[in-house]
Amino acid sequence: MRRGLSLLLFLSLFTSVVGCGEVREAGAGGDNPPPAKSSESGTLAKVKEKGVVTIGFANEKPYAYKTSDGQLTGEAVEIARAILKNMGIEDMQGELTEFGSLIGGLQAKRFDMITAGMFINPDRCKAVLFADPEYSIGEAIAVKKGNPNGLHSYKDIASKKDVKVAVMTGAVEIGYLEKSGVSKDQMLLVPDQASALNALQAGRAHTVTMTGPALQAMLDSAKDDGLERVSDFNQPEIDGKSVRGYGATAFRPEDKEFQQAFNAELKKLKESGELLKILQKFGFTEQELPGDVTSEALCKG
Repeated sequence: MRRGLSLLLFLSLFTSVVGCGEVREAGAGGDNPPPAKSSESGTLAKVKEKGVVTIGFANEKPYAYKTSDGQLTGEAVEIARAILKNMGIEDMQGELTEFGSLIGGLQAKRFDMITAGMFINPDRCKAVLFADPEYSIGEAIAVKKGNPNGLHSYKDIASKKDVKVAVMTGAVEIGYLEKSGVSKDQMLLVPDQASALNALQAGRAHTVTMTGPALQAMLDSAKDDGLERVSDFNQPEIDGKSVRGYGATAFRPEDKEFQQAFNAELKKLKESGELLKILQKFGFTEQELPGDVTSEALCKG
């Protein structure tokens, strides 16, 4: 009888212990509940898990390029690096690709995103999913300090027939000037950008034009206090459209979740002023900030 009672007590105690163990393993009120599963999926989940992302770039200054010692940098690279780090992705690897093959490489999954300062346009939007723009580029002009001729647009140049503008032979600006009414007699064609600036310094031209970052780089290099960039320059409209372009990071169309997470961090960089600080390291100015323009609006054309 005593043996039977002892056996009954043992079985009761064993059942109680096992029962407690089962409750803890299920995570319902136990000390070690299982970790919550991430809701992220696709490329975003993959790169977060690995802590590394592979980018496609075309070795083009100032957007994305490798330095002489092999370091990957550029405005697009450094903006992406800051954003990805805030997303918990610490490592970035570059896949050098010809610019014309970047979209094909992304589609073929040779890399996870394109970080090459690529302009957003409706045709490209059919093939890739762009983040919101990180910079904008338009035309710019420089003049003698004080802007003695009151030049604020290509149309201002056109209206003052004695004004000469120095422009590089073969540059796209020649067509913009012509369509804005500037006569060929007003254009001083020069072999390169340095020669254009020299013409302004020497008084052979009253103004010089090129893209904003290129002009700023030339002025920074010249260190000539007698010259200034026209800060309130009005961008030309050619055939009814602005020539200003907007560059952004691109993702595969199915990576909407990745794009949205990237956009959220990009917005924070804009609001904090960090975006401008990064851009300034590569010759961009406040005039090259993208403003509130979205990729969705630019994709509509």
